[in-house]
Amino acid sequence: MSGESKAIVAQGLSKRFQSFLAVDNLDLEIAKGEVVGFIGPNGAGKSTTLRMLCGLLRPSSGKAHVAGYDVEKDPEAVREHIGYMSQKFSLYNDLTVRENLRFFGGIYRVPKKEFAGRMNFAVSMAGLEGREDMLVHTLAGGWKQRLALGCAILHRPPILFLDEPTSGVEPEARRRFWDLIHDLASDGVTILVSTHYMDEAEYCNRIALINRGRLVAMGSPGELRLRDLGGKLVEIACSPLGAAVNALAGSVIEAAIFGDRLHAVLDPNGPDGEEIRKLLEEKGMNVGAIRMVSPSLEDVFVRLVSGGKEERVLS
Repeated sequence: MSGESKAIVAQGLSKRFQSFLAVDNLDLEIAKGEVVGFIGPNGAGKSTTLRMLCGLLRPSSGKAHVAGYDVEKDPEAVREHIGYMSQKFSLYNDLTVRENLRFFGGIYRVPKKEFAGRMNFAVSMAGLEGREDMLVHTLAGGWKQRLALGCAILHRPPILFLDEPTSGVEPEARRRFWDLIHDLASDGVTILVSTHYMDEAEYCNRIALINRGRLVAMGSPGELRLRDLGGKLVEIACSPLGAAVNALAGSVIEAAIFGDRLHAVLDPNGPDGEEIRKLLEEKGMNVGAIRMVSPSLEDVFVRLVSGGKEERVLS
């Protein structure tokens, strides 16, 4: 990735809160126009990383450049070139749609002669035509979410940071929100979005997986599924599931409950499916079908997070 093609670059980025290391020596490069999903368990360091990249939080060590600006030395310039949408809607519920847009337009110093056109675009994008004078607290979650995105891009930033923007929003509204994300990316906007929805991560060009403040894997969804599981994946119909997970400890690479089935990662040199069946039945489990399955991102996520792997970057 050449210097001119990089929208976001972080090198050895770390953040410590007294004795707690929230982000640990993180390296990250994101190209212009790329949509990167930032996933990890709660408390993994996603929000802290986003806030440092936005110039809202000073790094303890390391460095980062966003839109060519140093986040520590020139945070104001960084904030002028980005849009940011936090986990909780940053809208003012006691103001109308129009009033919220005017407020954020003022904050972002949108030129007066351009504001009307940009407000109309934001209203259209949010699907709120004819609802400009409605109080925001009366809007459904999906409309609030799209309006918040419209406010974040009023100044037409080249880079967007979205911190779990669809949390608590119904599936259909989430899908429409992602349509908007891809429309923006097709216009050259770079987007780093944190999410805990595995289906949303599938929409990204690449995924950065963070755990305990460290980047443990990065690659496209397909690359992560194919290369980072560490073994063969089988689906086991058995009961009781919790006892089966405990029974397989030490015999498989990883075992986790997925719905009403068990997913187990088998070491290529370890027991096969029939040996697993025998092992479970000997411990009193009721075992049904055992079959090979294609790994999902959730399988990879469970494996990488529980396995404590060091960083693996996939080209």
